[in-house]
Amino acid sequence: MAHDVHEYVRTKEEHEHVKRKRAQEMRNMLTSFAIMIFLTLIAFTTVAAGFSPYLIVPIILLLAAVQVVLQLYHFMHLNNKGTGMIAFFMFSGMFVAFITILTFTTIIWW
Repeated sequence: MAHDVHEYVRTKEEHEHVKRKRAQEMRNMLTSFAIMIFLTLIAFTTVAAGFSPYLIVPIILLLAAVQVVLQLYHFMHLNNKGTGMIAFFMFSGMFVAFITILTFTTIIWW
């Protein structure tokens, strides 16, 4: 049945569209990477500056959370079509884990 196989060849317009889409995606990834490097530098600067640990820990945790979201969306391709349900369950799990940790921390320290 090899003679029934049809080979699809892209038109020039389709090729240009895919090329523009990939270039835009690469720009978004590079921008995200630059933001993550900047956030890492902020974290290192706060530690090197000798601020109080009560200030450093929340800042580093916040910066880490932002980096996780950026990595999930840009490098794990959660911004693509068809990943909405996966993203919903992942972020719901993260929210439940955060609330659980916050609850236990509050119970222990309060």
